[in-house]
Amino acid sequence: MSTLPESRLSDRRAIVVGGGPAGLMAAEVLSAGGAQVDLYDAMPSVGRKFLLAGKGGMNITHSEELDAFAGRYGKRRAEVEAWLARFTPQQVREWIHGLGVDTFVGSSGRVFPTDMKAAPLLRAWLHRLRESGVRFHMRHRWLGWRDGALLFSTPEGERRESAEAVVLALGGASWARLGSDGAWVPLLAERGVEVAPLLPMNCGFDAAWSEHFSSRHAGSPLTTAGLAVEDLDGRRIWRKGQFVVTATGIEGSLVYALSAQIRDRILHDGEATVWIDLLPDHDAQRVLDEVQRPRGARSMSSHLQSRLGIKGVKSGLLHEALGKEDYADPVKLAHAVKALPVRLLRPRPIDEAISSGGGVKFASVADGAGMLRVLPGVFVAGEMVDWEAPTGGYLLTACFGSGRAAGQGALEWLSKAR
Repeated sequence: MSTLPESRLSDRRAIVVGGGPAGLMAAEVLSAGGAQVDLYDAMPSVGRKFLLAGKGGMNITHSEELDAFAGRYGKRRAEVEAWLARFTPQQVREWIHGLGVDTFVGSSGRVFPTDMKAAPLLRAWLHRLRESGVRFHMRHRWLGWRDGALLFSTPEGERRESAEAVVLALGGASWARLGSDGAWVPLLAERGVEVAPLLPMNCGFDAAWSEHFSSRHAGSPLTTAGLAVEDLDGRRIWRKGQFVVTATGIEGSLVYALSAQIRDRILHDGEATVWIDLLPDHDAQRVLDEVQRPRGARSMSSHLQSRLGIKGVKSGLLHEALGKEDYADPVKLAHAVKALPVRLLRPRPIDEAISSGGGVKFASVADGAGMLRVLPGVFVAGEMVDWEAPTGGYLLTACFGSGRAAGQGALEWLSKAR
């Protein structure tokens, strides 16, 4: 890791800006390597987004094979794979066990702490960091550089701090109230760092619902459905899962799984069409056969409910998307049950998103450790770098890995500093 003995590195100081998973991991690596570490964060306490993300069950990582795992990062697979090589999903689990927290694999392959909570894990981690000598400075908002030093706004006024190595782990731009507000973008851009626009990821989308549909079905879940979208390469990508109809559109885990492709299609075309499979466990021929069965005096809605179980929000979606003539045509109706077109207009605001895409471009980074080409000795990690991933433990694992890579890179830099 370092070419200097720990006694020599103990004279070297590193600053970490940002107290999320990537920043904390960088601080752990630096401290374990013998450096003096000061961590600064704008919030009153660290790990706020980490804690909120864990309220519904702390999904740490995923148990699938590493090749499939790496494929979740799409066009940034190669770059993120370099982080995963330093800290694999299995090593993430072993690291958590080392904090005294047991884990288990859920039915979906996702990995959780046994108690499903984030707080005990974070408490154990912070205790270890403090015991190793990491010093925490809260309510210190980074304002950029002045006269070669890092400038912070604090309750006591502005403060300047210098170090031989700096790790920036400032997050993206989702959930600004927890500290990830993207305010760092102009600070790096003015220094010549290339930054891709921050975009919502793992987010909901707005649709052009009628008042009639929205007032009756907002908040209704589709517990088993399929969703498809055509990506910019012309491939129709399909997933099965759950989502919720909202007053303005759709959101939920199934939507999040395709949010990058939907968002990119909207950016490219101004809108996106998705296709909803209302009965993903029925093949198209079975649906057609049931729709075409004689229904006597029953309405088509009653017929669909009786033969296929389509009612409530699923029935409402059919009425919303189809005209009267198409709804009355058994062939077109059956086709719509399996591939109902819905027009999406825009992503929900980035501050509502679970995560964000965009950030520091890899072209601005010198190597896999995340050192900025134009700012030697300054490393970037976590969600502020230009990669993205679906939910399911992939976001957190990559943040851990990138923080570890930045910490190791900073140690190497310190070992060479005079």
